[in-house]
Amino acid sequence: MAVSPVLVIKIVDDSSVGVRARWRDEYIEHHIVLNSVLAYWWANNMPPVIKFLELFESVIKRTINELTPHKNLKIKYEVKADDVLEKASEIEINLIEVEADDIGFKIEGKTLSLKGLRNSNENSESKTPFRETFSKSIETPDIVYKKYMEMKNK
Repeated sequence: MAVSPVLVIKIVDDSSVGVRARWRDEYIEHHIVLNSVLAYWWANNMPPVIKFLELFESVIKRTINELTPHKNLKIKYEVKADDVLEKASEIEINLIEVEADDIGFKIEGKTLSLKGLRNSNENSESKTPFRETFSKSIETPDIVYKKYMEMKNK
């Protein structure tokens, strides 16, 4: 029986989201510190849910690349939000599938729920609940792939 790599997503201390990739005895872990990124997005009038999803994908990509360098990451997830993404304050992300160069990851902590992503004074009066499944293929640029390979072979 082959050992599958594992991707673990979890909320740590209500203040950060942990992303850990593990394969056999090796693991890589990164955290998204929510207070810091939310303060930056709010100060710069950026839509926090959209920015969080971009950052979430990026952190998954980086974490897996540090464990096992790859050219292509396929990620599929469903997002439910209390409003359209630009105005949403609450989201639920259900991670469905993650593959790095056709190597599938077992996913632990498939569902991540976050609340209070918008400033409290920005509540919209009428909300349009949002639900969509995203399926993305994220390519690692050659120069970045080469650097991850160099790091891995040291």
